[in-house]
Amino acid sequence: MSLLDVRNLTVTYPGGAAAVRGVDLTLAAGQKLGIAGESGCGKSTLALALLRLLPAGTRIGGEVLLDGEDILTMKWGRVRAVRWAGASIVFQGAMHSLNAVHRVGDQIAEPILLHKKATQAGAKRKAGELLEQVGLPAARATAYPHELSGGQRQRVMIAMALACDPRLVIADEPTTALDVMIQAQILRLIEQLVTDQDLGLIAISHDLAVLADTCDRLAVMYAGRVIEEGPARQVYEDARHPYGKALSEAFPRIGDPASRFAPRGLPGDPPDPSSVPSGCAFHPRCPVALDSCTVDDQELREADEDRQAACVHVGMGTGSGTSDARSGA
Repeated sequence: MSLLDVRNLTVTYPGGAAAVRGVDLTLAAGQKLGIAGESGCGKSTLALALLRLLPAGTRIGGEVLLDGEDILTMKWGRVRAVRWAGASIVFQGAMHSLNAVHRVGDQIAEPILLHKKATQAGAKRKAGELLEQVGLPAARATAYPHELSGGQRQRVMIAMALACDPRLVIADEPTTALDVMIQAQILRLIEQLVTDQDLGLIAISHDLAVLADTCDRLAVMYAGRVIEEGPARQVYEDARHPYGKALSEAFPRIGDPASRFAPRGLPGDPPDPSSVPSGCAFHPRCPVALDSCTVDDQELREADEDRQAACVHVGMGTGSGTSDARSGA
């Protein structure tokens, strides 16, 4: 049995904005899954939906099976228990996620006291151990968030996420506000913790290069759907969907003069979730779209061994380009 099975997950906000539209994902224990895409593609909404953290009035459909138990149909008491002991989340922006008027050790100890029924002394000791596990001295438990650097605060958030020994950790852009050196340290730390503790990890980012270095598999989201999925390094280096290819090419490669002197980007923005275009949602920005792409939606299909992509060109022997594209001959 998989650690996590997401089946046909849909999320519609009050007002009709369909932020997630039929997502299927599978994650095994010890596996690292990256989810990539621009802002507005549904990544963070997906993460919040997995633990039912969305605002009141939001409609959620499908199934989210954690060790075979559907989170979406649980009673609220069970959901509260699962949020720490079964699955936890590391939010982006640690300064906004930590309570500014409480010491970080107390904040780490709080879920331990609540879910593990530990004594005050036991929770305090465990908080110190967790801080050391993420590379901070146990003595920093007495610090307030403003007394720590950005990288240290992010380490505190990771320690808090691990406080109740969860089976699944969701990291929602945990390195966005950090500099490159600290970002690399945090990513290595998360990788090591997943390996040592046999956790499942969902890492969310707009940066394909980061996810390719961190994760085993990579899912690319656009307009609320997964449009490509496969081994992370393969998706990054040889994307089969034009959107995944554009995201990959937006990051220059060290030692590659072509990408350094002629960086490539993608014009426009993802569609508003309340007005997704008909047909393939990417067609207004796609350089190789066919006339049929404006009418026919595309489902994930086999692009190669152990890979899927939702593009009309997949299986046509043309890769992500074709001479029949509207922008071509």
